[in-house]
Amino acid sequence: MINRRSLIAVLAAAPALTAVGAVLRPAPAHAADLYASNTALYADPTLVEGVDYGRRSRRHLVDDQGAATRAALVRTTVIAPHGGGIEGGTSELCLAIAGYHPADLAPTPAAGPVHDFWMFEGMRSSGNSSLHVTSTHCDDTTARAVCAGSLNVLSLHGCTAAQAGLEAGAQAVLVGGLNATFRQYLMEEFAAAGIRAVTASGEEEIAGISPENICNRSLLGMGAQLEMTTELRAAMFAAGKNTRTDRAANTLPLFWSYVTAVRTAVQRLEATQPVL
Repeated sequence: MINRRSLIAVLAAAPALTAVGAVLRPAPAHAADLYASNTALYADPTLVEGVDYGRRSRRHLVDDQGAATRAALVRTTVIAPHGGGIEGGTSELCLAIAGYHPADLAPTPAAGPVHDFWMFEGMRSSGNSSLHVTSTHCDDTTARAVCAGSLNVLSLHGCTAAQAGLEAGAQAVLVGGLNATFRQYLMEEFAAAGIRAVTASGEEEIAGISPENICNRSLLGMGAQLEMTTELRAAMFAAGKNTRTDRAANTLPLFWSYVTAVRTAVQRLEATQPVL
């Protein structure tokens, strides 16, 4: 009989597939980042947590004390490494996809399911881009822990249409990461929802193809990364309310269509995975 630990080891040893059209290459240096890691950012004495930046997370209790019962392993964690004012809209999407309304954290839908989440948020009135730490350099201890304890990780990001290699004004999401099955389900659900989705390729920052990327630091060594253009994220919130303080209470139907598509893809993925 295969026990839980043995099965995880077998799954983790399975070859990870790169995104269609993606080319494995060393991650670029990202010289534009002011900080080489989250640790370096936290060590900066000029920054104040709760003023310049914030961190939010939720890890659900796994109670395995009873000999007659087996607690379910955490399957999916949702993260936003550049939330708040860094890549606008990703914090709100992180909460909603995890199963919590971004305005008041009420379980949404009330029947669940809910997932673990973690986010790093820029909290300044301006200049939040300097707080960006690229995903391959994300070494926040809580982020690493929640990802390492989950079968699946979904990482949410923002980009411009130009960074995505798309025409100006494009409303689209680029789907990357090393989990080919997860990518497939996401692409299918976005198509069903009428949301333009493109398979990510090229540089690591967009494609999420490095094993060092926080999205791939799961129990299985692979996850998914969603890069959403500025125009797509702006269309998810009421006009004039696309700000860090207003977004959570001013979501539009597109926001919830997007959330539903992603949650459905997550549900499909979890259904293919054995009970551990």
